[in-house]
Amino acid sequence: MQSKFISLVLLSFLFISCHGQTSKAIHTIDAKSYAEKLKTNKNPQLLDVRTPEEYSSGHIGDAKNVNWNDDNFVTDASKYDKSKPIFVYCKLGGRSEKAADKLAELGFKEIYNLDGGIMKWNAQGNANAEPSTRIIGMCDQEYGELTKSSDRVMIDFNAKWCTPCQKMKPYILKFQTEMKDRIKIVQLDADENKTIVEQMKLDSLPTIIVYEKGKEVWRNVGYISEEDLKKHL
Repeated sequence: MQSKFISLVLLSFLFISCHGQTSKAIHTIDAKSYAEKLKTNKNPQLLDVRTPEEYSSGHIGDAKNVNWNDDNFVTDASKYDKSKPIFVYCKLGGRSEKAADKLAELGFKEIYNLDGGIMKWNAQGNANAEPSTRIIGMCDQEYGELTKSSDRVMIDFNAKWCTPCQKMKPYILKFQTEMKDRIKIVQLDADENKTIVEQMKLDSLPTIIVYEKGKEVWRNVGYISEEDLKKHL
């Protein structure tokens, strides 16, 4: 019994030690600090861990696309120099956080993860983001017309990969039907409407905005319960 207890203590110690090493290797930093770090590194190892489709719609500088969701992620990431700093980012920070953990497991010693992802990066106006040359989805003129298309309009910016967005979707669809005489509710996929998302400098999902006669009167960023959302509609 005593030997088992000692073994458990040793295993716990090893786990904590390994966890500590991983956390020391990973630095999750804001967009401004991330940009400064990139500038101080010549030819930085910069990985965009989103899908190829997301990457092609616009990425940061000379970033290389190493898709976190691809089965070859470990193989592709292992090709980079573990002794040099490596930078990762995704849309909002969720996938890049997981990618950073995996890079630490692979032996990378200095990992920088972009807090808030490329949405936060673009919202803060960082100049070295490589923009798309085409309009994706709704433009500002169309959006302006949409906000004035009824006395009261609610716009829900969401995404298929966004967990809180999908959690909220059932009751937003329910409100869309139940409250159609009180408010017009429109759902906009952020990936399918990239242009207006960037023009409005939205930096997180979900984002819900309520307009009255074209003027914004309320906004919520992040998850909101059915009961609390109903109070504002």
